Amino acid sequence: MLERSGKSESFSGAFVFPGGKVDLDDAHEGFAEIYAGRDDEEASRILNVPKYGLAYWTGAIRECFEEAGILIAYDSDGNMLDFHDSETKARYAAHREALNSGEKTLLDICQEEKITLATDRLNYFSHWVTPVPLPRRFDTRFFVCKAPKAQEPLIDNHEAVSQVWIRPAQALKRSKEGSLSIFFPTIKHLVALAEHSSSDELLAASGQFKNIARILPMRKELPEGKFKILMPDDEEYDCVEPLKTHY
Repeated sequence: MLERSGKSESFSGAFVFPGGKVDLDDAHEGFAEIYAGRDDEEASRILNVPKYGLAYWTGAIRECFEEAGILIAYDSDGNMLDFHDSETKARYAAHREALNSGEKTLLDICQEEKITLATDRLNYFSHWVTPVPLPRRFDTRFFVCKAPKAQEPLIDNHEAVSQVWIRPAQALKRSKEGSLSIFFPTIKHLVALAEHSSSDELLAASGQFKNIARILPMRKELPEGKFKILMPDDEEYDCVEPLKTHY
């Protein structure tokens, strides 16, 4: 989990998973030859979108590299990228810096290094949409995968200012104690992750997910300016007016 910078426009100061928005470059036709495991037609069917579904997998891999320094990809021999070698580690650190500065795209790096994006390692996990009344809204797809053994995360000191490897149950405990600032969607995902005893169990289960439903929480206003968040399976959910906004 990464701690967002206090200057971030969203989730400032909170601990979140690596992520961001899908860019136009993520749908570049040049990626067609360097995907592993699925094509755009299959990815689009999984996400229930007309096309460019695979761009979500690309965006997830790119954002993970930008924010956490982990690149989920295969080398030219078909092995997961290994950064243990100091020369390789330094080279990819330079690639990451160029990616974050806009000097290179992920496609440029893939073509230069002759690597293949390990899209087959990412399982689609959930689909969340921000409640209507909030001024900044997101339509977000979450993915899970196992981190490469031979790579160590490194924060960018821009969007993320610290990091922590932590078990879901421990993160939830620290959130209740107040030592970790975690927002509602992340908490709900941690609860879901905590249902599994290991990453292998999680990946086995998520690999069987079909027709993942979009989750749109509702914000119910309470007296004295307070509110509570309702989930689709809460009894009061259907009683909330979704278009009663505060714009």
